This record gives sequence, C-alpha cells and structure tokens, in this order.
Amino acid sequence: MLVTYASPHGSTRTIAERLAARLREHGPSVECVSIEQFPTITAYDAVVMGSAVHQQAWTPEAAGFVNLHAADLAARPVWLFSVGMVDALPRPARRLAVKEGPLSVAPFLDTLHPRDTRLFSGVVRKDQFPRMSRLVMRLTGARYGDFRDWRAIDAWADEIARQLPASG
Repeated sequence: MLVTYASPHGSTRTIAERLAARLREHGPSVECVSIEQFPTITAYDAVVMGSAVHQQAWTPEAAGFVNLHAADLAARPVWLFSVGMVDALPRPARRLAVKEGPLSVAPFLDTLHPRDTRLFSGVVRKDQFPRMSRLVMRLTGARYGDFRDWRAIDAWADEIARQLPASG
C-alpha cells in the first residue's frame, strides 16, 4: 500500500505518516512517500493520498500527480484526504469551511472513484500567512495552533484497513 502526500508546511506529511503507521498495525506493507518523490503507482495494490488545501483546492503538485497518474490510480482502491484549517476558524465560519474538503477533491471524484474522502485540520502557524492574511485572521477570531485530531486520523486508518482485501 502507498500513502503519499503533498505537504508545503508539514501537517499533511505528519498525518500521512500517522496513517501509514496505523495501517501497518493492521498487517499490510505500507510505504509513505511525498508526491514530490514521484512514487510509481503500479507497484502498489492500494493508495491513500493527501494534500494540503489552499484556496479550496489541492496543491498544484498533488493535482498534477493525480492528473498524471489518473489511470493507474483509478485501477486500484484509493482514499483521499485533505488538510485544511477548519478547526482554527471561529465556529460560525467552520460550517462554511468544512465544504473545502469536498470542494478540494471534487475534480478527482469522477476519475478516481475514491472509496472515501476526509478533511482533517492541521497545524496553523502565524508564519504560514502573509501580513494581510494574519490581520484578517485576527479580525475574524481565527486561532493558531495544532488542530490535528489524532483519534479521528487513527479511526480513519482503521476504517481503511477494514476495507482492504484480505491478502492471500
């Protein structure tokens, strides 16, 4: 199994690494590599793929990877996850922000037919934003911090493991 990711600031990488470690606990051989390392899809029976979300879309690297490997990805079970900053936002804004998960993977659904998709919150640091964005965050009540929900991430890995075909 391959767990691959695009992670400009590291949150998506750490979530991918956690997913891979949890999946290994269920028995399959799992490799976790960055999309930038251009893993060969044909070497794997299943793929979990994730990307940071910027402007309600996957990173250009992740989207390009999907487009380049669409046929190989569509030929095997695929799960997609997105990492955004939903939990950093004030409660009223979260209702709108949860839509960024489905919006970010929408371009790939008809091609890949993923078994499942998820949106996780990542780490939100002040240094990730330009000055104007930091001002908007302060004015709207957004917060900085680590919003990764490890229990939800582990639970999703467990769900994926239950969906894997039994190895012969």
